Amino acid sequence: MMLRLASGSENFPFGLATVCYIEVGADGGVTSPPEERVQDRVRRGESRLYAVWPGHYRSDLFFIDDIDEYEKALGLQHDPVRTGLQEHKHQVRWSISPSEDRPTGAYVSVEARLDCGCEVRDLRTFARHMRDQRGWDIATTAAWDTSSPPKDANTRPKYTFRIRRRSLA
Repeated sequence: MMLRLASGSENFPFGLATVCYIEVGADGGVTSPPEERVQDRVRRGESRLYAVWPGHYRSDLFFIDDIDEYEKALGLQHDPVRTGLQEHKHQVRWSISPSEDRPTGAYVSVEARLDCGCEVRDLRTFARHMRDQRGWDIATTAAWDTSSPPKDANTRPKYTFRIRRRSLA
């Protein structure tokens, strides 16, 4: 197995569930998964962070050499380029989707448009913003959809999310 740099791998999948992170302390101690605030220890030089990216026939070991990229990918540091979202109160117009076929289900399909100019590129970040701002519980493991880009510059893309019905207000 060859050690590679995460920054040298285009689109390294930091958030992929099958990527295993390993922290190696200055004393040689190994922790997997790393304990909270690993990025702080890495910045102070107290440890190094590695990731194993498993494949079908082999697994590759990567040195996480850009801790800012790690934080942005995992949502620990805001990244408007990656997420499409600014750090502000989003202006959201929403309605129950006309295609909703379970009127009493725990989750409901909701169509939403962001009038603030943001676009959703990262569902987990958007879900966190909406939980903090509106109390919504958006399913991040369910499929979500976006309409094709609007032809009219005044029309925002439409997104469809699954949201826990009781969290809508």
